[in-house]
Amino acid sequence: MTAMTSASTVDQRAPRQRYVQCASGAGLHRIAYTEWGDPDNPRVLLCVHGLTRSGRDFDRVAEALAGTYRVICPDVAGRGLSSWLANPNFYSVPQYVADMVTLIARLNVETVDWFGTSMGGLIGMALAGLPDTPIRKLLLNDVGPHLEPVAVQRIGDYLGKPIQFETLQQGIDYAALLAQTFGPLSPDEWREINTPLLHEKDGAWRFRYDPRIAQPFTAITEDAAKLGEAALWHSLASFQGPVLVVRGEQSDLLSRETVTKMVETGKAVSSVEIAGVGHAPAFVSADQIDIARQFFIG
Repeated sequence: MTAMTSASTVDQRAPRQRYVQCASGAGLHRIAYTEWGDPDNPRVLLCVHGLTRSGRDFDRVAEALAGTYRVICPDVAGRGLSSWLANPNFYSVPQYVADMVTLIARLNVETVDWFGTSMGGLIGMALAGLPDTPIRKLLLNDVGPHLEPVAVQRIGDYLGKPIQFETLQQGIDYAALLAQTFGPLSPDEWREINTPLLHEKDGAWRFRYDPRIAQPFTAITEDAAKLGEAALWHSLASFQGPVLVVRGEQSDLLSRETVTKMVETGKAVSSVEIAGVGHAPAFVSADQIDIARQFFIG
């Protein structure tokens, strides 16, 4: 009996690949997600990645917390194993929020805790500010309502550019170069989080994400950006649950001034800064994972 229980525990801690069908104004699309932990556990942690990343960024977080949570790590539309949208204009926070609501309905739970890195944090803030939000706790990894223009420009400079590689390792190394501010990761750690971003097609290695995600990103006007920021400040102020803002000490996207304003604006906002890291802390090291563990589990 003990051996059977042990085997069951091992199985529950292994990742399982799942899919859910969602809708946009242009039709149906499929969202992929990785599930960890007991599938019957009503305590769910939703981990949502950054702009060009994938849900597999959270493998180590998920493995560490799967004993307490059913951990769900989706690939946002246009990324990872999820469908590309028929109309790229729907690559926006409102569509991503709608997709996550559909995913939460599939999970058949009333509430979730949310770990959002960069874009994943923006999606979380938007959903957290809605009436009757399912979000109970919110960790924002190096993102806030105000995004520093220099970082937005930096991201726009490489986003969606056509590029291919002769080998998988070349792609891993290039992705590591783009994400070097994540922190001092080892070659094995870069391989672990960057391999899911790439696939082989027509004899070359390419990124999985839809390059057309750059279209709405680069088309945002100054007025639209201001309206979006105002909406996110309102969302943060409206959310009743605990919020932890994690900032990389060297972040060019999230300033200390914005973090201070977030703490003042929200109902129960605390913050922590991680030394020696920029945008955004990778959360593959034990000390960073412990930050999440303490916030979500205590």
